[in-house]
Amino acid sequence: MLERSHIQSTGFRNAGPAGARTGFEVRLRQANYRSSRLSLIEGVDITVDGVLYPAEHNLFRLGEQTYTRAELNEATQTRLYVGDHFTVIVPKPGGLARGVHRVESAIHYRHPYFPPEFQPVIVRNERHATIIQP
Repeated sequence: MLERSHIQSTGFRNAGPAGARTGFEVRLRQANYRSSRLSLIEGVDITVDGVLYPAEHNLFRLGEQTYTRAELNEATQTRLYVGDHFTVIVPKPGGLARGVHRVESAIHYRHPYFPPEFQPVIVRNERHATIIQP
């Protein structure tokens, strides 16, 4: 079941094999009020404990498919529906330390019906989440 917060408490974990972590993952729910094509998402910035991990370096996973920031632009036929969740994979050698972290997200959406000067629309969220395994 998805939580009200865009940042989900489940799915916040270190990535890569134990002892050789390559980064961490943050699960987000679709924050738009309607479905959208992946190509309309310009990226997702993640900030953990005040450290910004910009969208251009993060990967985006929907189901079994993983996209780079540039590949999101090409995903014109893939849809992200209301109620869906996706995972942002942040490269950070060693991952995050075990414990509670302040996590912030900034999802950059483009809307084809908004004038260009009002784009992208940035949807922000923050919460505390816990890494169990380092």
